[in-house]
Amino acid sequence: MRYLALLKAARPDTPAPPELMQAIMKLGEEATVAGALLDQGGLAPSTAGWRVDVSGGDLAVTDGPFAEAKEIISYAVYEVRTREEAVEWTSRFMRLHRDLWPGWAGESEVRKVFGPEDFAPPA
Repeated sequence: MRYLALLKAARPDTPAPPELMQAIMKLGEEATVAGALLDQGGLAPSTAGWRVDVSGGDLAVTDGPFAEAKEIISYAVYEVRTREEAVEWTSRFMRLHRDLWPGWAGESEVRKVFGPEDFAPPA
């Protein structure tokens, strides 16, 4: 099963500590070797993004920035056997932030990515 983890946080005024970035790279290598991590990356701020909305039959494109207090700042795609494994990898990632960046606050939202198993006909 695939899961998408989205990291949400306020954009900090200072860059992440080098120790945190090194620990994230090490965790990413571990997850890749374990076959769990398919893709990951940081995301540009909403000032560099846009939204495409459909409402009342109309399509509108709106350039960022967006007003959310927290932005999606990175993502990871995991392929694991269980929800619990996805929670474990995401928790490890969040613990690195807690332990290596004092005062940092954020959250990860994890969503299951639909796969063939979700659309199999009933047995």
